[in-house]
Amino acid sequence: MAYHGKRVRKAYEGIDRLRSYGVNDAVKMVKSRATAKFDETIELSISLGVDTRHADQNVRGVVSLPSGTGKKVRVAVFAKGPRAQDAQAAGADLVGAEDLAEKVLAGQIDFDRVIAAPDMMAVVGKLGKVLGPRGLMPNPKLGTVTPNVGQAVRDVKGGQVEFRADKSGMVNVGLGKASFTEDQIAANLKALFDAIGRARPSGVKGTYIKKATLSSTMGPGVKLDLAGLGGAAAGG
Repeated sequence: MAYHGKRVRKAYEGIDRLRSYGVNDAVKMVKSRATAKFDETIELSISLGVDTRHADQNVRGVVSLPSGTGKKVRVAVFAKGPRAQDAQAAGADLVGAEDLAEKVLAGQIDFDRVIAAPDMMAVVGKLGKVLGPRGLMPNPKLGTVTPNVGQAVRDVKGGQVEFRADKSGMVNVGLGKASFTEDQIAANLKALFDAIGRARPSGVKGTYIKKATLSSTMGPGVKLDLAGLGGAAAGG
C-alpha cells in the first residue's frame, strides 16, 4: 500500500471521493489545498467518450481563457517582411524563416507554440518530423497558420490554450494558477469546458463527456458535477 505524507493526507481531508462537486465548491477545495512552495497550476482533466483511432472522433481546438493562464508562453513565428515585423511588435519571442528552420532542425526548440504565415508553410512543412511529435506543428484549424501573425501572437500571449484528446480519450489542460481568485479559475474552467463541448465530433454516439476532475499540480483531484457545467456538452 502506498504511503502518503502528512501534507497529502491533510489535503484529502474533507473530500468525498465518491461525490461530484459544483464548480464553485470544487474550485474552493482545490485552491485551498494548493499548498506547495510554488504557484501550482490548476488543471482540468476530462474523460471523453471518443475513439481517437477514428478520424471523425478526434477532438482538438483552442480557446481564449478570460482570466489568462498565468504562464509565460514562448512563441516562435515563421514570417518574412512586414509580417515578421508585426510578429515582433506583438511580442513574439522568435521570428524567422529559413534561419529559424535551421535552428529547429538543430534541436533548438526553446518555445511553446509555433505560428506561421501561409507563405512559410513550404519551409515549415519540412519540420513536420520534429515539430509534429511535440504537438507544435502549425495548423490552420487552430489559427496558427494565418496571414495575421501579429494577432495570433497576441491571442496566444493573452491566454489562448490548445486542447487535444489523447489516445485514451483524455483531455488535460492547465487553466490557471493557484494564485488566481476563485472567480478567475471558475471563469476559465467554464470557458474551457464550453469549448470542449462545442468541439464534440459528429461521429460520437452516446455520452460525450464522461467525467471531469479539477486538481492542482500537487493536490488531490475533485470530481466535477457535469450537470452543473452544461447538459448539452455532457449529454448523449
